[in-house]
Amino acid sequence: TGMYAAVAVLAAVARRDQTGEGDHIDIGMLDVAVSALANQAMNYLMTDKPPRRNGNAHPNIQPQDIFATADGHIALAVGNDGQFAKLCEVMGRPALAADPQFQTNEARVRHSAILSPLLREIFLGRETAVWAEQLEAAGVPAGPIRNIAQVFSDPQVIHRNMLLTLPHATAGDIAMVNSPMRFANAPLDPGPAPPLLGQHTAEVLAELGLADDAPPESV
Repeated sequence: TGMYAAVAVLAAVARRDQTGEGDHIDIGMLDVAVSALANQAMNYLMTDKPPRRNGNAHPNIQPQDIFATADGHIALAVGNDGQFAKLCEVMGRPALAADPQFQTNEARVRHSAILSPLLREIFLGRETAVWAEQLEAAGVPAGPIRNIAQVFSDPQVIHRNMLLTLPHATAGDIAMVNSPMRFANAPLDPGPAPPLLGQHTAEVLAELGLADDAPPESV
């Protein structure tokens, strides 16, 4: 909802620049939740059949799911018949791409209960890193599922400086998540580390014109 609100504000500002008119923005959390149904909403509106729970599997494009490997998990997002044929080559099972049950996306969706167990068995035969490297080389969209420790040790996350270290008054240097926003002409200042309990009480009271030992007002 916050994201939609920010986009709506930008749109209203752009329109104001064009027309000189301001606007009033109305964004409801329920409205955003309905909008976020995306393809699942259209599946229902086109068929009058409510979608069923299907885990991570995509309802309209297959195979798109999470698969266990020999040492972890990998996310697979085959988007068309050509990518499926490449997947089958990497798996060493090229005949699957020519099988009438799996030759087209429509057929793969219809026979996903047959295809999915086959793929799950094959994916267990190699480690996640091996699958990721081979599928990337073949042009098949896929990526390893990482835990949080693996996220912060990822070379690209490190390169993008998403792990921020700040000095703390009592804890030494502490690690924090950096802002994902980057501005070429206005670099972000991360500011100080989180304050201690009551650390800025005197400053806040001084800004209000109160002494830090002043008695509280009666309610």
